[in-house]
Amino acid sequence: MNLADSFEKIPVKIFATPTEGAINVANQIATLIKEKQSIGEKCVLGLATGSTPIKLYAELVRMHKEDNLSFKNVVTFNLDEYYPIEKNSIHSYWSFMHKHLFNHVDIEPSNIHIPDGEWPKEGIRKYCEEFEAEIEKAGGIDLQILGIGNNGHIGFNEPGSSILSKTRLLVLESSTRIANSRDFANLSKVPKLAISMGLSTILKAKKIILLAWGNKAPIIAKSVEGSITDQVPASFLQQHEDCTFVIDEMAANDLTRFKSPWLSSSIEWTDAMIRRAVVNMSLKLQKPILSLSDVDYNENGLGDLLVEKGDAYEINLQVYYMLRDSITGWPGGKPNVIIEKHPERSTPYPKTCLIFSPHPDDDIISMGGTFMRLQDQGHNVHVAYQTSGNIAVTDEFVTRFLNFAAGFEDLIGTDATESKKILADAQSFIADKKKDELDTPIIRSVKGLIRRCEAKATAKYVGLKDEQIHFMNLPFYETGAIQKNPMGEADVLLTMELLRKIKPHQVYCAGDLADPHGTHKVCLEVVFESLRRLKEAGDEWLKDCWLWLYKGAWQEWDITEIEMAIPMSPDQVRKKRYGIFIHQSQKDSVPFQGSDSREFWQRAEERNANTAKLYAQLGLTQYAAMEAFVRWHY
Repeated sequence: MNLADSFEKIPVKIFATPTEGAINVANQIATLIKEKQSIGEKCVLGLATGSTPIKLYAELVRMHKEDNLSFKNVVTFNLDEYYPIEKNSIHSYWSFMHKHLFNHVDIEPSNIHIPDGEWPKEGIRKYCEEFEAEIEKAGGIDLQILGIGNNGHIGFNEPGSSILSKTRLLVLESSTRIANSRDFANLSKVPKLAISMGLSTILKAKKIILLAWGNKAPIIAKSVEGSITDQVPASFLQQHEDCTFVIDEMAANDLTRFKSPWLSSSIEWTDAMIRRAVVNMSLKLQKPILSLSDVDYNENGLGDLLVEKGDAYEINLQVYYMLRDSITGWPGGKPNVIIEKHPERSTPYPKTCLIFSPHPDDDIISMGGTFMRLQDQGHNVHVAYQTSGNIAVTDEFVTRFLNFAAGFEDLIGTDATESKKILADAQSFIADKKKDELDTPIIRSVKGLIRRCEAKATAKYVGLKDEQIHFMNLPFYETGAIQKNPMGEADVLLTMELLRKIKPHQVYCAGDLADPHGTHKVCLEVVFESLRRLKEAGDEWLKDCWLWLYKGAWQEWDITEIEMAIPMSPDQVRKKRYGIFIHQSQKDSVPFQGSDSREFWQRAEERNANTAKLYAQLGLTQYAAMEAFVRWHY
C-alpha cells in the first residue's frame, strides 16, 4: 500500500512472522557489511538487546557459519546497559550480546562497545562522554537497530526524554522495570538505573531499523501515525530521513490500514470487515448497534458501506445477529438440536475434548468456566499440562513443602532420613544461592512436583479422573533458566503421540502470544506443527477435530474477532476463582508476572467481566462474565 493512501509517517514493512522479518533485516545488515568490505571500510552497527532482536542475531550467526559472512570489519555500539551490573551476570546486556551474537562470529573483541555497568558512579558522566567520542571516532553509526518499549521508549530513553539527549545514566520508569521483570526472579531484582544512548545519539545514525513483534500494536500505531511528542520517544523517528519499522502482523493490528482500512483505501466489504467496522463505531459512539443511524455511518467514514449494503437498519441487524450467534452456553455444541449459526456442532455427543494448558494453571485461569461447563455437560474432557512450570515456584515454597514431607514421615512413623537430607541440602543451597545461580535438578523437580500437585487437584476439582489428566513436561521448557529453548523435535513427537492417543473432537489451545516469557508461543507452535504433520500423514480423526484458541492471563481477544463467547453466572465466576486459588504457589506473590502486578484470578475476572460488558454495550444481554474463543482453521 502506498503511504499516501495511509496515515503512516514512517515506512512500515510488515511480515507474516518475526522470523521472516528478522531474516529480511539480517539480509540488509549482511549487504551493508559486504559493501563496506568491498571498499575497505568499517561497518558500524548500533545494536539492541531484549527478546526482539534474538531471531535477527540467530540469522546473522547462521550467515556467518553457513554463508561465510565475516564480521572482521564490523564495529558495534550497544544502545544500553543496566546499572550497576556485573558483566558476567546472566542479566547483563554484555552477557546477552556475547551469548546471542559475539561468541559465535569472528568480530574483533576490540570492536565491541557495550556501556559498562561496572563503571564507578562518580566517573559515569566522563565515561558517557568518552562513549560518544568513540562513536564519532568510528565515523558514526551506519545502521542502528532498535526495539521499542510499550511506553514508546527506544534504548532506555523514557517518555519525557529530550530530543537533544546524549549517552547518560538515567532512572528507569516503573513500567519499564515491571516489563523487564520477565527476565528476573521478581521486580525488586530489576536495576533502577541504566546507561543509554540518548535520542540525539540515535537520530545521528545514517540508517535506522526498528523491530517490533507481537503485542506492540498500540505503541507502534502511536509512533508511526501519531504526533511527534516526547511522551512517545519513538515518535521522534518520524524526523529521521532513513528510518523503517519492520514488524509482524500482530504488531501491525492497530495501524489504520488494518484496524480501519476503509479510512485509507477502498476495500471489499466481507462479513468480518463489516462486523469490525460497525462494532468499533458502536463502541466509539457509545451507542448500541441497533441504535446506529445513517448519519453515524456517514460521519465515521462508513458511507461506502451504506452505498454497498443499503441503509443502517439492515447492516445493524446483520452485525447484531453475528454477535448474538457467537454467544452460547454449550461450548461442546447443544446435543439433539440443530442450530445453523451455533459456533459448535451438535454432533457427535458427547465429544472428546483436549485442553492444552501451557503452564499448570492456564486451563483454570483462561477458560475455567468453559472447562467446568464441558465437564458438567457430559463431555469426555482431557487436560494436558504442556510444561512443568517449575521456574514460577519460589524457594520459600520448596522449603515449606520439604518440611511438610519430612514432618509427615515423622508423624506416621516412617524413616524420614532421605526427606530430611533433601531438605537440608535444599536449605543449604537456597541459603547460599548466588544472584544468578540456577536451581539444582532436585530443587527443580520439587518445584515441578508442587505445580503438578496443584494442577491435578484443580482438574479433580473440575471433575476429571486420573486417566484424563496428562503431564507432558515438554523438553523445550526444561532449561532451568527464564530463557527457554525453541521448539524441538521431541516436543512435537510427544504432542503428536498424545493427540493420536486421545483423538479429540475439540482441541483448546492458548493463543495468547503476549506471554512475556514466550512459553505460550512455543506451546502453540508445537501444537500447530503436530497437527500439520498429522494432517499430512492422513489421520482420519482430524477431519472431525476443531481447534479453539483461548487467551492467557495477559490479554483477551478483540471483541470483533470472538467466534464463541461462553457466558458465566456470578456463581460460576466464584467457582472458577476457587479453582484458581488451588494454585497456592502462584497466589499472593506471583513470580514472573509480567507488567501486571495483580494476581492471576483478579486479571481473569476483570478480563471476563469486561468482555461481558462490551457485549452489553453493543446491545446484547448483560452477563456477569464471558470467556472468549476464536476458531483456528488448520
